[in-house]
Formats: sequence, structure tokens, C-alpha cells
Amino acid sequence: MSCNGCRVLRKACNDNCALRPCLEPIQSPEAQAHATLFLSKFFGRSDFLNFISSAPSDHQRIALFQSLLYEAAGRRVNPVNGAMGLLSTGNWHVCEAAVQTVLAGGWPVSDGDGNGIQQEVDESSEGFQMTVVQPINVMIGDGDGAELVVRCRRSDGEEPKLLKLFE
Repeated sequence: MSCNGCRVLRKACNDNCALRPCLEPIQSPEAQAHATLFLSKFFGRSDFLNFISSAPSDHQRIALFQSLLYEAAGRRVNPVNGAMGLLSTGNWHVCEAAVQTVLAGGWPVSDGDGNGIQQEVDESSEGFQMTVVQPINVMIGDGDGAELVVRCRRSDGEEPKLLKLFE
């Protein structure tokens, strides 16, 4: 019978399956499928399977699978430093929450500062409509030289301040 990892990846499974021992520590069949699918999307199916197959023993494959799961979830939440960045800043609970989100079938997303998780929203949701940013107006000015005029609108209605960086 096919293991949950091979079933989700639609690959043939046999008695020497590299994924089967990796999934044994995860209790729920659905969580096994979610973790496998998340890792195959994050690393790419062939790279993920090559990583797992390169480990010489089953206990090393289990450790590698868990390590890849934490690193991928950590990179989704903190793209710059990943799981090690979350660990070193004392935010390991965020990485744990991201892994639990993956096992529950979610897709962890960074909240922008790398310290939390926000839920993904689709374009029809109210949260998405409220955070839509209007595009800036870019016009090439008329006159002697070609100058670029950028007009921006702030969300509070005030005019943006002009910074003179090079004088």
C-alpha cells in the first residue's frame, strides 16, 4: 500500500520507500500529506525527494525531514534568516506555530517583520480590499530636459514630503 507522502506526490511507493519512515512520527494521515506537499512545493518535488533519498539511514531521514520542515516553515515566516533567525531572536514559538499551521493544512505567511504569522487572504476577502494600495502616477515632464515627476498619494490624504538627497 502506498504511503501518504507518495500518494500526495502521485509517485509509486514500494517497500524501500524513502518517505515512509519520515512520516511515521507524524500521527495524522492528513498532517503527513500536508507536510509532504508543503515541502515538495517549497523545495521542488525532485529536489525534496533527492534530499530525503541522500540520507543513508532511516533515522537520519526522519531527522532530515523534520529539519527541512522547520527550515521551510521558518523561511516562509522569516525569509531572510529562517528558522535559525527565529531561534536566535527568541521567536522559536513562531516557527513552531508555522509548522503547526502546515500540519493543519495551512500555508504560513510572514507578517512583514519576520516575527509572526498572518493568514493568507484571497482577493475577494474584505481584508484584501481594505489593504489595496493605489498605484503611483508617473509622468514624464514637458520642457527643456526630460525630468521625471512622480506624484504619490498617501493613505491619510497628506502630500508627501520631498527629500533632497543630492545637492
